[in-house]
Amino acid sequence: MRNDGQVDTRAKVLEYRDDETTINHYAILSHRWTGEEVNYVEITRLAKMGREDWEEIRRRDGYQKIFHSCLQAKEGGYAWLWVDTCCIDKRSSAELSEAINSMYRWYENSTVCYAYLHDVDGSSFPTEPDTSKYPESDGWPEWFSRGWTLQEMIAPNDVRFFNKNWAHIGHKKTHAHSLAAITGVPEHILMDGLSSNRPCIAQIMSWAANRTTTRVEDRAYSLLGLLDVNMPMLYGEGKKAFHRLQLEIIRISNDQSVFAWGWSREVGRTGSILADGPSCFQDCSGM
Repeated sequence: MRNDGQVDTRAKVLEYRDDETTINHYAILSHRWTGEEVNYVEITRLAKMGREDWEEIRRRDGYQKIFHSCLQAKEGGYAWLWVDTCCIDKRSSAELSEAINSMYRWYENSTVCYAYLHDVDGSSFPTEPDTSKYPESDGWPEWFSRGWTLQEMIAPNDVRFFNKNWAHIGHKKTHAHSLAAITGVPEHILMDGLSSNRPCIAQIMSWAANRTTTRVEDRAYSLLGLLDVNMPMLYGEGKKAFHRLQLEIIRISNDQSVFAWGWSREVGRTGSILADGPSCFQDCSGM
């Protein structure tokens, strides 16, 4: 991709498979989705588009995000970059389901993850809440309040934070203490990952208690990798997605903490042993 009014026709879209052995080092992007993203169909047709259509895409914030991610990857010596907005063909429900079930592993296997904080304009990593600047996300940049970015923070070994102008403002391990205070994820998990000392189900659920997703089903689907669960996607099922997640956990695990949830505003029914959402586990962080 280029930003000078031309399309680099050398760019390629790689179809990734689990048996792919030729790509051992790649960068990956973590970000807050907006309404101006560039999807798979658009990115694969860029070189064949007319100038007017291409210029419209180039003006989007989503394009600029991909372009600057590519610049970071090139500067870091990486030949490959994976971006969820344009590397998943969402026209295929099978591909989307496979991608969501594989997402945690793809972030975990990345050499570096670029965490783009689109609403941070300062030159330093935010360590104090600012409710006047971020009133809808408890005083922190939106990236810290989204459901999908939880696994994107935990899974990669190397996470590098960038502000809205793509200035580097810190690393996950350097700011692990602040990140633990912001997100509720223990510092040793941020430093060493989940594999070294996996917490109980309820504690992992608690990390997502105050996070939000655009679609209600994603409150369950965004936790699959963190909970080591695989299940098919059924968009349209609403809160049943979180019920199915718990039933799958019960089927494959002996972890009884899945029943340790308490009352929350999300609970709109009674008489079930299944929670309606992660917020029901908000008091389980110390388990």
